[in-house]
Amino acid sequence: MGEILKELPAVILRGSVLLPGVVSHFDISTQRSIHAVEAAMNDDNHIFLVTQKDMQTEHAKQEDVYTVGVVAEIKQIVKMQNHVVRVIVESKQKAELAYFIEKEEFLKAQVVLEEKENVQEQLPPEVEEAMLRSLQEKLLSYCTSNPKIGKELKKQAEENGLIFDIVESVPVPEEIKLGTEKADEYTEVYCENIRRCAKYGVKCITYNFMPVFDWTRTQLDKEAADGSTSLVMYMDQLKSLDPLKDDIHLPGWDASYTQAEVRDLIKAYSALGEEGLWHNLEKFLKKIIPVAEDCGVTMAIHPDDPPYPIFGIPRIITNERNIDRMLNIVDSPANSLCFCTGSLGCAAFNDIPKMVRKYSKMGRIAFMHIRQVKLLEDGSFEERGHLSKDGSLDMYETVKALVDTGFDGYVRPDHGRMIWGESGKPGYGLFDRALGAAYINGLFEAAEKEKK
Repeated sequence: MGEILKELPAVILRGSVLLPGVVSHFDISTQRSIHAVEAAMNDDNHIFLVTQKDMQTEHAKQEDVYTVGVVAEIKQIVKMQNHVVRVIVESKQKAELAYFIEKEEFLKAQVVLEEKENVQEQLPPEVEEAMLRSLQEKLLSYCTSNPKIGKELKKQAEENGLIFDIVESVPVPEEIKLGTEKADEYTEVYCENIRRCAKYGVKCITYNFMPVFDWTRTQLDKEAADGSTSLVMYMDQLKSLDPLKDDIHLPGWDASYTQAEVRDLIKAYSALGEEGLWHNLEKFLKKIIPVAEDCGVTMAIHPDDPPYPIFGIPRIITNERNIDRMLNIVDSPANSLCFCTGSLGCAAFNDIPKMVRKYSKMGRIAFMHIRQVKLLEDGSFEERGHLSKDGSLDMYETVKALVDTGFDGYVRPDHGRMIWGESGKPGYGLFDRALGAAYINGLFEAAEKEKK
């Protein structure tokens, strides 16, 4: 394996360690760091991030930082209050710091990159398991010995005018969904996560029970006539793919999986089938919901997106009948829905206003995700702007159903287009989601006035 030298803008982080393959964010406020980010964005969006050894050190130098960091791609920047800039990045590759280059406006670094090989190194299974166990133990020890983590996060939210009520989301490990020998152990950890969230005032936790991947699309940047781009699912593109034969990376798939791991998971879930997945969900709910009740937390399951099987992998939170079945497993307000209009609405068999009215009246919608989709004749769909005229869903009737039934839960605009030249994480354009929030607020006001 060869080595590559590269010169990149650099930022020194305090108290944050970034791992390759993970999307995360960090906050900066110094002009030097801001200029480094700007320099990276004016080039190829890549930046070197490394963590200083002591958080208290001011003006850290090379001897004050760790030798290994990551090369990350800047996905988006957001200006916060008090001159703070939030930088959202995807860590791409581990890199070793050779030396810093002191620039007047910003810091640069000469880093050493390992040249990637096509064939991934395979460790013996017992070595992989030992490494994973060691990492889990270290992470648990760190979190246990640093109780201020949750407190600081709550404080940060409140300082920025936010209410720390919801955690979206706490992922359910594949071991639980598959019902492996580690399922009970992972479920206990999940219960502890609920307790810790409740400790800091969290009232609602979302999650999903989708195997292998979350929302899945065939394209992230389909351009519309107005120049905006959005997420789409085209059946002809989907049918041309075979993950058991082809190396594919569909949007929504967990990038932490290798292609071999994806294939093994697909085979495992295909063998498990729908009823096997139902069995494991039932076992999971009967364990976590009593804990949530005791903590005053509502668990809100997000529907499958799209709400039908893909590549032979079962999906079960897909329609009214199946949602009824899920809610009846543990008939408790703590066992509720994160009702996503776009996820359920991308299948013509779901009547969104009717379903919203039904479950809201039952008091079993804790959280609403409101977005628009356009259904096509062959079962394909495109994400659109939030207005009713833009897609296939009646947004007003959906909101009216909430108002008529006295809904008092949480609401947010969901996926949004990229508009006005914005770049960032596909599906999460800030401008379009802001327009969506304003539109949804207007629908609530209109429906409430009509009700009076």
